[in-house]
Amino acid sequence: MAGEISFFELGVGDFEAARTFYSGLFGWIFEPGPTEGGGYAISTPNVPGGVHGGDPGAGPYLFFRVDDMKAALERVRELGGTVDDFDAGDDDETVARFGRFKLCHDDQGSPFGLHEPPAA
Repeated sequence: MAGEISFFELGVGDFEAARTFYSGLFGWIFEPGPTEGGGYAISTPNVPGGVHGGDPGAGPYLFFRVDDMKAALERVRELGGTVDDFDAGDDDETVARFGRFKLCHDDQGSPFGLHEPPAA
C-alpha cells in the first residue's frame, strides 16, 4: 500500500452544473462516466477524478491507492475501521477503466476511500 491520493470524487446535486463550474474554474476536462446514471470522469493535471449527481452538499471523497484491495480491506477491519457496503461500480467496464473503489471509515468514524488502479 503506497497511500498516496490516487482519485477524488465530487458528490453534487447536479453533475451538469458541476461540470460547467469546475471546467470554468480550473479548466478540467470532463468525459462521460461509465454508468447509466450519468456523471463524468475528470482529467486534471495531477490526480484523476469523477463527479456524480444526487449527492447535494457532500464533501469531496478522497481515495488512497492500494496495490491489493482485499488485503487493504482486511487491514482496515483489523485496525478497527469499517468498510461500507456501497456499490462503487465493480462492473467489468468500470474496473477496466478506473479500477476498484471502496468507501471506508477509520476507527474514529472519519470517512476515506481506497482505490486499486486498473491493471496496466
